[in-house]
Amino acid sequence: MDVSTRQLRAFRLAAQHQNFARAAEALFITPSGLSVLIKELESRVGFRLFDRTTRHVELTSHGRELLGVIQRSLEELDAGIANIARNAKHAQQQISLGTTPLVAANILPPAMREFRKLRPDVQIQLFDADLPTLIKMVEAGKLDLSLGIFKAMPDVRREPFFRFSLMVARASKDDIPSRRTTTWSALNGETLISLSSGHPHQQLIDKHLARAGVKVQIGSVVNLLDTQIALVEAEEGIAVIPSFGMPACRNRKIVISQLINPVVRFDFHLISSRAREPRPGADEFTSFLKSYVATWAGRTGVL
Repeated sequence: MDVSTRQLRAFRLAAQHQNFARAAEALFITPSGLSVLIKELESRVGFRLFDRTTRHVELTSHGRELLGVIQRSLEELDAGIANIARNAKHAQQQISLGTTPLVAANILPPAMREFRKLRPDVQIQLFDADLPTLIKMVEAGKLDLSLGIFKAMPDVRREPFFRFSLMVARASKDDIPSRRTTTWSALNGETLISLSSGHPHQQLIDKHLARAGVKVQIGSVVNLLDTQIALVEAEEGIAVIPSFGMPACRNRKIVISQLINPVVRFDFHLISSRAREPRPGADEFTSFLKSYVATWAGRTGVL
């Protein structure tokens, strides 16, 4: 049966008010317009809904029976639409962001706290994983954004986010003075705690060691930057780390110096799926995060 919700709402209001003029006012139409809707509904259902006089409108027995059905249907419809709208609004105000474990633990939580002060209505969901997993999640639409060292990919938007540099981490010893800089050639003969070759910045490190003709002894090869830093503190060797790893060294007995001759910088990128439009609030959060990281880097000495 072809009936409209507008006809049903007009009928419900007329039944509630028992007056076409007041019902029409509640529906923001004219009394004649409401009468047309009621007549159309009566034509669709095949029976009269109201007994009308010049002063009074009263439901027929069939009208009272129909009112109970319509009341339940409209309440269920309105509740369903409201629930879906709430869920849609909630989903629009959530932004999922992925990055590697060290960045997730040391850089992003304070940034999220500061952003919440500005936009308490936007929830940032943080996910930590290795780079291949982050790429797959962005491509599959399971992450809105991801931060890391990413190559160009056909189905992924990629934009420069921030530029970091390579540093040397050594165990702090009283008999060895700390230094602000270290040359690549000074690493010759050192025992190096390395990350596995799948890490993009480790590939960059290996390339520059080879280019400088530096021979190092490879100690442990690990998968996490945190593990690498812990082994340096345990005097298992030195490590070449990205400057965004400096916060993880603060509470450890480690000294940091910048690698020079040459200074090696590399870009962190922000990626998202080309197949999806950015969520509301995503661009604002991205702009905030770039500014926050730039300020944080200047304050902490990250280059």
